[in-house]
Amino acid sequence: MTNVHSISSPSILNEDRAHEADHPTSPVATFGMDQPLRLDCGIDLAPFQIAYQTYGELNADRSNAILICHALTLDQHVANLHPLTGKAGWWEIMVGPGRPLDTDRYFIICSNVIGGCMGSTGPASTDPATGKAWGLDFPVITIPDMVRAQAMLLDRLGIETLFCVIGGSMGGMQVLQWTAAYPERVFSALPVACSTRHSAQNIAFHELGRQAVMADPDWHHGRYFERSTHPHRGLAVARMAGHITYLSDAALHRKFGRRMQDRELPTFSFDADFQVESYLRYQGSSFVERFDANSYLYLTRAMDYFDIAADHSGVLAQAFLGIKTRFCVVSFTSDWLFPTSESRALVHALNASSARVSFAEIETDRGHDAFLLDVPEFFDISRAFLESAGKARGLSNGAGG
Repeated sequence: MTNVHSISSPSILNEDRAHEADHPTSPVATFGMDQPLRLDCGIDLAPFQIAYQTYGELNADRSNAILICHALTLDQHVANLHPLTGKAGWWEIMVGPGRPLDTDRYFIICSNVIGGCMGSTGPASTDPATGKAWGLDFPVITIPDMVRAQAMLLDRLGIETLFCVIGGSMGGMQVLQWTAAYPERVFSALPVACSTRHSAQNIAFHELGRQAVMADPDWHHGRYFERSTHPHRGLAVARMAGHITYLSDAALHRKFGRRMQDRELPTFSFDADFQVESYLRYQGSSFVERFDANSYLYLTRAMDYFDIAADHSGVLAQAFLGIKTRFCVVSFTSDWLFPTSESRALVHALNASSARVSFAEIETDRGHDAFLLDVPEFFDISRAFLESAGKARGLSNGAGG
């Protein structure tokens, strides 16, 4: 009989993920019935909470705050150990003393998005009306909803304006929404590897992932917590398919080629004969350790709905008309998920609205995920942009200035 090896069950218990969803290992801002979050779907979400992390110190005049907006599969744990996996923060390469997002100079904030699963209210959170996880009873959310929640968090923290908003991929979409919705609150913006709307191809990839989750018999129409199950196989396949889009053909060839995994000859089975197969299975199985399947559905849908121009009579430049925010738009040559052409369209719209904008297309074979990796040119560009904006803002070299 031919051997078949599927994705292994997660080692982190449902109870641990559920506890992190309601009682996160990070600061939490809670908003009661008198402070609802008005959602684009027409529902007022209340009560709700936002989990966040901060790094560095806020200066005396509160002018050095930088908001990091995280991507689809990430969270607020930018530069600290992840409470579920114990792994290092996802952007430690960028955030810390002496790094581009220098915690000796800037006050860094990152919040888990609404709809996420690491402490901000989402489908994995407990619905106070039922005492059970929201599941699919949670309202569908959008990128603008995420940004409105972040604005409420900043109000709670007493931060009126942001020195910079930075993020890649879904985080970049949030950056652009910040500048369109709250231009007076954003001094500078660094949207990376993103677009002003999701393409048909990207929507198609997301639908593939959602269908993989929903086809898993352990999904139970989103009520898997009540069955003490988790659709880990479907979520892992969704992650595997998505992860391919974050890479490039050149990067896959350089890293794996057609090399075998711990063997010299094929096994003539459906085991992971090739290194690239083993890598994708690892990506899938490690992802389900820390992420909620329903959150994946909600956040991918939020990205699909994103379209700034549609909210401004179909004219992208209208979204940024008269804006004073300084922009640095960054793309990567091998990113086929959010290709450079989409960044150029954004730059043209910003130019048409007379915004201050610089643009960098970085040569690399590392694909969409390049903004998370060791790409020195990206570090240099980010650092130079922030230093230039800091001079214009009147920031001193120290956090206390």
